[in-house]
Amino acid sequence: MNAMTEMLGCQHPIILGAMGVICNPELVAAVSEAGGYGLLATAFVQDVDVLRGQIQETKKLTGNPFGANIFAMNSLVPELIDILAEEGVNAVTVSGGSPKEIIPMLHEKKMKAIVVVPTADVARKAEALGADAIVAEGSESGGMQGFKGASTLVLVPAVADLVKIPVIAAGGIGDSRGYKAAFALGAQGVQIGTRFIATKECIAHNNYKDTIVESQETGTGLVDLGRFRIRALQTKLVEGLIQGTEDTDKAFSGQAVEESWLKGDIAAGVLPAGEVSGLISSVPTVRELIDELVNG
Repeated sequence: MNAMTEMLGCQHPIILGAMGVICNPELVAAVSEAGGYGLLATAFVQDVDVLRGQIQETKKLTGNPFGANIFAMNSLVPELIDILAEEGVNAVTVSGGSPKEIIPMLHEKKMKAIVVVPTADVARKAEALGADAIVAEGSESGGMQGFKGASTLVLVPAVADLVKIPVIAAGGIGDSRGYKAAFALGAQGVQIGTRFIATKECIAHNNYKDTIVESQETGTGLVDLGRFRIRALQTKLVEGLIQGTEDTDKAFSGQAVEESWLKGDIAAGVLPAGEVSGLISSVPTVRELIDELVNG
């Protein structure tokens, strides 16, 4: 048992990367049941009772530990942390902004704070703020991106050399080769997002999953949203957003997310995914995927 599995209480050092509304209780529970550490997402939660309901639904499906992702820009962060603590969640990842005020809140509730970072310097600062572990997320990862970052191959060893707390690699990991490479780079675990979208338990529509499976390694693009960027599958909509011919607000509206992610209209909204999409060619069960990751 390494430091990460001991901290989280799971069998395998594999964390489900939180992906907005895609982190349904069935997927989270399946990851934890297969020995990993499932995460519920809170980025779009605007009602604390919704999060409590998701936690309770997940508990019905697994007795194993699972956590959540805290998105720093969500104005309900204090209330969400209270719910997580009341429901017995022992660890969360923190992304989407500064963890300075969030880490003390988590520690007050006896919860572990795992901070997602894009650079070694940010990792050093997070450790100084009291982070219990670091997710070093390379720039090839899907979803939200900053404007300053390095690839996983460079970032993970740079962070591992700099901090004394456990490091978790993220970005570009989708099979046993990437999983094993993460440990060679100095990580003690991995966080995986895109690869878990293309599993049977994920609530994402089959059109979303099929688009990932059909993608090439060059099949994603970065959409500039001002404060940050989103890496997404290179659909006609994304090409238009990059060229400035499509309406950004409309493409990222709640309706667009539901229509594209959950109902399968890939022209309606942006489909977040990482460059690892080019290595994905199947839609297995979560247990089959984790077995392949660990055992090759």
